[in-house]
Amino acid sequence: MAAELKILYVAPLDERSTALYRMWAIERAGEKAIPLDIVRLFSGGIAGKAQYWLGTKFGLGPVVAKFNRDVLRMAREQKPDVMWGDKLLFILPKTLDALRAMGIVTVNYSIDNPFGPRGDFGWDLYMKCIPHYDLHVVQRDQNVIDYKARGARDVLKIQTAFEPTLQYPPPAGWSDKDRDREVSFVGTPYDERPEFLLRLKREFGVPVEVRGTRWLWEKRMQPAEMQEIFIGDEVYLQEYREAIWRSKINLSFLTHSNQDEFAHKSFEIAGCGAFLLVERSAGHLERFIEDEEAVFFSGVEECAEKIRRYLPDEAARERIAAAGYKRAVASGYGNDGQVGKILERVRNIVAGLSK
Repeated sequence: MAAELKILYVAPLDERSTALYRMWAIERAGEKAIPLDIVRLFSGGIAGKAQYWLGTKFGLGPVVAKFNRDVLRMAREQKPDVMWGDKLLFILPKTLDALRAMGIVTVNYSIDNPFGPRGDFGWDLYMKCIPHYDLHVVQRDQNVIDYKARGARDVLKIQTAFEPTLQYPPPAGWSDKDRDREVSFVGTPYDERPEFLLRLKREFGVPVEVRGTRWLWEKRMQPAEMQEIFIGDEVYLQEYREAIWRSKINLSFLTHSNQDEFAHKSFEIAGCGAFLLVERSAGHLERFIEDEEAVFFSGVEECAEKIRRYLPDEAARERIAAAGYKRAVASGYGNDGQVGKILERVRNIVAGLSK
């Protein structure tokens, strides 16, 4: 039996963070995770924003300096085999080099896309660090190419995943009598989602309801538009799971501005044993059999057509939802399966350093 890996796990670790769920999967795999929480690294207000800008742009400022000292201090004290960072925007190249000199394998996990057309802020220092990691974990074929072009030593493609301790099917006997929402979307207003959802409601009469971070949706819609489809703030943990359970049809979208091949939400909905209606893509077609394990659409007209087809057909929705859940479990779309792939690659790198 392989020796336990000691992993210094540097990530945002609040209960709403998917990074925390990946740490749980590391521990379920029998490895030792040593947490370093970065949730409250920067304060709010103008001073906090200035520190964030200086840190992500130039690697400057007292917060960044303290963070890098803390990483190295914990590495010296805990003597881990691995430092696993979750989209660390503030780590310095010299810190990664120091860890490597200590014989510690460095891993960067990021489901976001620093090369994408969305143009997110804060990637400058991160880009400089790419050649200094031992392994980058990404979720796009294009990112494998992009990272290697930037000098990455090794790149592994995985996919986003559902968390089986939080996202699982409803109790036996759950049916439409327990579902008080017809069609729903829980998430962010990226790309043209607000316009798409408003068209579903206005042009096709779809009873769609939206939850998400209120201020983000308010930036994209007028107050009257918010009243049409927006029903409440983002939900998390058991409330998120129950929101999925309580909807007859759960919508999921690609984030085109992030060059996504599939949607994280798709695996979460399938993990909850719910009916998934998702934007068609090669990534989704590869992972679910169309009209058997999930239902796909391309464009608002086809989406409305699929809703008209399946909304009154509870039996078909139940059958597809059950098959989607079975596929998600069997194909390893949960955190255990995806984190397991990363740990396998990490073990190979650790073994290579010891030779």
